[in-house]
Amino acid sequence: MISIKWLLMFLLVPDSILLSVGQTNYNVSRRQQDAVGYLLRPDRVFDGETMHEGWVVRVKDDKIEAAGPANSVSSTGATVVDLKGTTLMPGLIEGHSHLLLHPYNETPWDDQVLKEARSLRVARATVHARKTLEAGFTTVRDLGTEGADYDDVGLKQAINKGIIPGPRMMIVTRALIATGSYAPKGFSPDIDVPQGAEEADGHDALIQAVRRQIGKGADAIKIYADYRWGLMAEARPTYTLDEIKLIVETARSSGRGVVAHASTAEGMRRAILGGCETVEHGDAGTPEIFALMKQHGTALCPTLAAGDAISQYRGWKKGQDPEPERLKQKRDIFKQALAAGVTICAGGDVGVFSHGDNARELLLMVDYGMKPIDVMRSVTSINADVFKLTDRGRIRPGLLADLVAVQGDPTKTITDVQRVQMVMKGGVFSKR
Repeated sequence: MISIKWLLMFLLVPDSILLSVGQTNYNVSRRQQDAVGYLLRPDRVFDGETMHEGWVVRVKDDKIEAAGPANSVSSTGATVVDLKGTTLMPGLIEGHSHLLLHPYNETPWDDQVLKEARSLRVARATVHARKTLEAGFTTVRDLGTEGADYDDVGLKQAINKGIIPGPRMMIVTRALIATGSYAPKGFSPDIDVPQGAEEADGHDALIQAVRRQIGKGADAIKIYADYRWGLMAEARPTYTLDEIKLIVETARSSGRGVVAHASTAEGMRRAILGGCETVEHGDAGTPEIFALMKQHGTALCPTLAAGDAISQYRGWKKGQDPEPERLKQKRDIFKQALAAGVTICAGGDVGVFSHGDNARELLLMVDYGMKPIDVMRSVTSINADVFKLTDRGRIRPGLLADLVAVQGDPTKTITDVQRVQMVMKGGVFSKR
């Protein structure tokens, strides 16, 4: 029972508050913040498309109020925040995340799905969300709970309500798989093993599954257009083209798009022709497939960092051993996609590797052939456009004040994206 003394002490706490416990020691009056906002003064501003030297950004409430040359934006009444030596950018958007997974060299995927309690997985995910935000990623497209049912819905709600710190989440809940195609597998055929996604096939069952996931809170639908079928673990297409078209039509009726895991050429072809908005992985893409993606406006999320991490888990000593053949092929395929003019999303399949290390994907995109400024466009404005997030991804008046400042200039030296000095989400400092 709370004593009167402690109740009075609580009521008399000063209005100065800690904006994000455990993330920053920057104190500010809530009333001051709401009344006047901030004027952020970096060395330069990357607006999601173009770099501007000598710009400043004014923030009011949770929105960007003004941005432009220092002499064109008034500082009257605002709290000036000096960000000398930094580049200010839109909050980064992670295109392929699994907050309910943790690195496979800690615990194999099968064991996470079958042996870890969902309560344990959610507890881990709260830490993953905080680390992601502190790394400058203010939005994530989280592509499946991998056996944790609809727990991404509650995680998203906890962040939105301010219960825990974390990025804005775009979620797909359970994802859809064809019966018999996914995992865990390798158990006795007499046992029905819980799967890492929802099995659904055929006309009525697919419509019901799509509508059920949307009703539970999915912002998009994810399908596995191919996977390692059977005991031989051979990657082959799963859903037929007609089934994919049905899933897409059903999802679009609610204003939602469809994301496709696809690593084979035929799985990619069906996903593209079926109307999926993005293809994840694309490991066996061909020039013909990438030309088809360009024609249909389908974006590729290559998840380079996942393959890089898995190769290291299997014993490859990066920087010492020759690059594995699998990664050489991925490098060539990525260059083919670039040459075809395919829209490239930035998303690393984080969860396979550590949350908070999201920028690992951006460094590999440069290493595999993209220019640093194009990578920074991918992780901001292009991801926002592809995911239809019209309120973020750029620094413009009226958009959300989701902002990150990094030491140096990542459009020239991509590793600077890891030197995070400040993170702001919705006009509130999450890290400084």
